[in-house]
Amino acid sequence: MRLLFPSLALSVLLCAAGAASADTLLVERAQAKAHVTLPERGLTAAQVQARFGAPTQRLEPRGGQKRQWPTINRWVYPQFTVYFERDRVIDAVLNQADPSEIGPKPAIR
Repeated sequence: MRLLFPSLALSVLLCAAGAASADTLLVERAQAKAHVTLPERGLTAAQVQARFGAPTQRLEPRGGQKRQWPTINRWVYPQFTVYFERDRVIDAVLNQADPSEIGPKPAIR
């Protein structure tokens, strides 16, 4: 019993340390977003391209099977990904800094 309690306490501390580092990472990413200029909601695809240049990748469109489901296009830039409904920006999100980063899942290709 004397050996069980110290190992249990150590396990709890290690788990708590892992959770704390993940929280710090999310806070750091939220702060980083404030310093990156992202395309604003409502801009057209032509306006985004004129302001930020050509995307490094244009992912395959998603949706559009029914009238209620508009086609969503996604353009990938080095720091962020832009989501368009038809040709208007609906959102822009920061990309993961590296593959090991905890954050949004990668885009479905």
